[in-house]
Amino acid sequence: MMQLHDFEKAVQDGDIQQINELIDQVESDGNYDLLYEAAGLLVNFGYIGQADHIYEVLMIHIPDEAQLKIDRAGTLLELGEEDEALLLLSDITPDDDEYVQALMALADYYQMIGMAEAALDKVKEAYRLAPHEPIIRFAYAELLLDAGRYIEAAKFYTDLYNEGNADIAGVNIRLRIAETYSAGAAYEEALPFYNDILKDEVLPDTLFGAAFAYFQSGQPEKSSELVEELIEIDPDYFSAYMLGGQAYANSGEDEKAYKLFKLGINRDEFDKELQLSAGKSALKLGFTDEAEQHLSESIALDPEYIDAIITLASLYNQKEQNEELLELLSGVTEEVMELPLLSAFQAFALENSEQFEDAYVSYTKAYTGMKDDPSFLDKYARFLLDEGKKDEAIEVVRVLVKLEPHEEWTAFLEM
Repeated sequence: MMQLHDFEKAVQDGDIQQINELIDQVESDGNYDLLYEAAGLLVNFGYIGQADHIYEVLMIHIPDEAQLKIDRAGTLLELGEEDEALLLLSDITPDDDEYVQALMALADYYQMIGMAEAALDKVKEAYRLAPHEPIIRFAYAELLLDAGRYIEAAKFYTDLYNEGNADIAGVNIRLRIAETYSAGAAYEEALPFYNDILKDEVLPDTLFGAAFAYFQSGQPEKSSELVEELIEIDPDYFSAYMLGGQAYANSGEDEKAYKLFKLGINRDEFDKELQLSAGKSALKLGFTDEAEQHLSESIALDPEYIDAIITLASLYNQKEQNEELLELLSGVTEEVMELPLLSAFQAFALENSEQFEDAYVSYTKAYTGMKDDPSFLDKYARFLLDEGKKDEAIEVVRVLVKLEPHEEWTAFLEM
């Protein structure tokens, strides 16, 4: 007599011909219970087409069975037959015992195609009909989390956990609570859950989540401590290097920050943010050559990386490396050059290089956005005077003395 293990053996052997022959034989025997069990087995192993055929056959013989409609809708969705699947699910009425299950299937579908509100509406209706069912409350919480309704989601997760649900659908509920609080920027509320989990099991993702929560809650020392532990466990956890470096920097430990950024670059030299952070740390430590190298690498990875461009341009400006500064700015897009600060740096370099006409154009371009910068205004006014543009210089000086009274410039206006 045919049994389920005959299907199991054919599936394990990957023998599709044998699977089809077994289906035909059981179908001809009219053993619908075995056929239904075989369909479930085939779905689990990815034989969706064969499973769908079985459900189609079973529905011919048992057309009013709601569970079959739900099962076949699932295989049809997998096969891309959404319209037919939705018709089957819509055919299940509130009078059917499987109505809640159908609502959940519809919610899964709507979520899959990006209709978040429709998915939430279906789960909300299912929750109204079965408010004590853990899997429904979990699904509700998941959709609330996706919708950014963190407080509501955290309450659902917490209630589930307090009722003894440690894991649902393969998800660690304590960890989900911590992640939900973190997603909602409630980092201090997340920390007890992270710490509780770490007492039982130390995993990289949990360590990173806890380290990030400590960092965001203003405890960089604890954050860097956890990052060091994480890197020891998993040196290829790339996000840890950035977080740890930032934590050390916030603690005033610039040497440790730079070291960690460089370790991260050794693991992933194509991370533009690590290169930028390493460059900024090197600048703090006075390592200008190293800073220039890191910043140049960052820009090479992303020629429109504004933060890196500004930082390197500022370094060149400070060191009066006019040629390097002009070369850098010649390679950026017009959109990036709309930044007033970059136009100001360009003006300084052009003036230093005695390219006065071009310097005047850059000064003029920077002026509108730099009217609150006394240092720029002072340089601009002196440039204008040197160029014999006294009336324009007077206008700039008037703006300057309102920001920062200066004896020299006050006397100039009184002349």
